[in-house]
Amino acid sequence: MEKLTDYCEILRKWRCQSSFKNPNLPSRFTQMDHLLLSFLSLADSSPPISLDLSFDRLLDSTPSDADQALLIDRAHSIGSLLLHAANRSARKRASLHNSIAWALPPDLTIKVFSMLDSQSLCYAAATCWMFNKCAMDPLCYENIDLTTVVPKVNNVVVSTMIQRAGKSFRSLKLGIVPGPTSSPGSCQPLLYTIQNSVYVSSFSWNEKKTKQGKESSILTRTCLYPLSGDNGTAGALLWRLHLYNIERMDNTSLCVALAACPSLLDLEIVGLHVELRQNLMSVSSNCHLIERLFFESSKTGRDDSLKSQTCVDVMNNCPNLSSLSLRGFRLHDYKVHILVKGFRKLKYADFSTSYSITGTFLRNLGSGSGGNLLEVLILRDCMHLKEVEVSRFLTAIIAGDFKFLQYLDISNREGLASEGDWYQRSYNPRSKAIYEGHVPPKFMLAFVCRGNRYSCR
Repeated sequence: MEKLTDYCEILRKWRCQSSFKNPNLPSRFTQMDHLLLSFLSLADSSPPISLDLSFDRLLDSTPSDADQALLIDRAHSIGSLLLHAANRSARKRASLHNSIAWALPPDLTIKVFSMLDSQSLCYAAATCWMFNKCAMDPLCYENIDLTTVVPKVNNVVVSTMIQRAGKSFRSLKLGIVPGPTSSPGSCQPLLYTIQNSVYVSSFSWNEKKTKQGKESSILTRTCLYPLSGDNGTAGALLWRLHLYNIERMDNTSLCVALAACPSLLDLEIVGLHVELRQNLMSVSSNCHLIERLFFESSKTGRDDSLKSQTCVDVMNNCPNLSSLSLRGFRLHDYKVHILVKGFRKLKYADFSTSYSITGTFLRNLGSGSGGNLLEVLILRDCMHLKEVEVSRFLTAIIAGDFKFLQYLDISNREGLASEGDWYQRSYNPRSKAIYEGHVPPKFMLAFVCRGNRYSCR
């Protein structure tokens, strides 16, 4: 305001000479109020060219070039201040109008905003002052969803959102998801076919990806640091963590984040450069309450890191697990048998695109404890799944071993492998359960017939 002193003095002198009078002005008006009102009256009393000529005359009456530059700077300053004040007042008036037109009180508005995705919430916050105030409430950030189709979220955005959530923080979704034609966690095309089934053991987890949505991401491995910062305050509140195709994420960073999330109930990992064994060990050590685990490999069929002891540890330390999806890993039947039989509450199991599964783990799966509570079993595009093992399993279903099983998916675009030679494929499972209609009520079977998926009930 000190820079405007000289210019205000000029305005004051001009006002004294002006014929503008208004006896109805409130007595509380200050000298600055009178000066501003007199100045604003120019918009009605004088054309714009008159103001330009007046300013030129002031410049001409100023002797030195430095004084003229100072006068121009002061004009810019007062113009900027007036513009800022006008914009602020316009927002205030708009908010008052919105508060009259918007039928919901602030608490219900916050409730509505808490149901929006994070991007829509940011749009609402930019609408007006009233919406911005409601959108800043921590309850609106209980479930943070920053997934995008193209990279446009960085680590600072993640940290800011988590800070806004405060103690209301419960769910976090990050990363690049596929386009509208598919969804996160959907089955990817087979990496291996009958013509190309060579196992590449020299795979590097830092190898550059070329799949959709994985070329570049501005999220780095430090994007999850807010979960473990401040003694893990934010991570301790988290129930759900979903991560999709974060190119620069590594094992160490993810394991550190999981170590800060003891209350985690739902973990979904898709397309990250991380190993199955290390992260299952971290889940086993830190996330004892977990109920749903979804892990999809970034390189179908090449991760053979899972060990039997890791399966046993997860089984013993995570007794509440009811949904397990390990997709695209090089799993062997005996490891899958340990997992399915070990989790007593398991209802949903998905081992799609698992390269090594033959189906022998299905034998005696429903006998005894474990495995007999299954409601959904998905073995889609398992290259080595044998027709004979599927037939035996369907026979066990007819015998009543799986009373709760409602859906079985053995779809495979390459067909089911024969008993003797896996190069010989079957596109239509030969089972009395299918042809005689002896499947249990409400049971849905999805299979492949000559490369096209079919279902029978």
